[in-house]
Amino acid sequence: MAHGGFSDNDDNEMLSEINMIPLIDVMLVLLIVFIITVPVMKHAVNIDLPRASNEKELVKPETVRLSVDADGAYFWNEQRLADDNELQGHLAAAAAQNPQPDLHIRGDRAVRYERVAQAMAAAQQAGMKKIGFVMEPAK
Repeated sequence: MAHGGFSDNDDNEMLSEINMIPLIDVMLVLLIVFIITVPVMKHAVNIDLPRASNEKELVKPETVRLSVDADGAYFWNEQRLADDNELQGHLAAAAAQNPQPDLHIRGDRAVRYERVAQAMAAAQQAGMKKIGFVMEPAK
């Protein structure tokens, strides 16, 4: 006997329970993955690594100031040099230091460029690596 299109057949009943088989399959796959990967992570080679401090070494090279005044005379750290040969000696001594000092060349506005170029060439021949120019900022 059928009421309103319903039959007594069990095939048309709704399932009211959760299907656990896909959940169990996923859990088994995860278990196998963990079983394989955990021993690989635990078996590491024991090495006694060297220790190092994380503090920076502050070894700053000194700065040498080479000034050229308006007359073309050289000054090594504000001390006047007698001639170009004395400049060569100071440059060679500075180039031999370790770490090598920075050379800051300060040229007077009225000096001929030739004197500054001679100082640069002498520094290069002596083996100076770090040469810089000091200028006044524009106002």
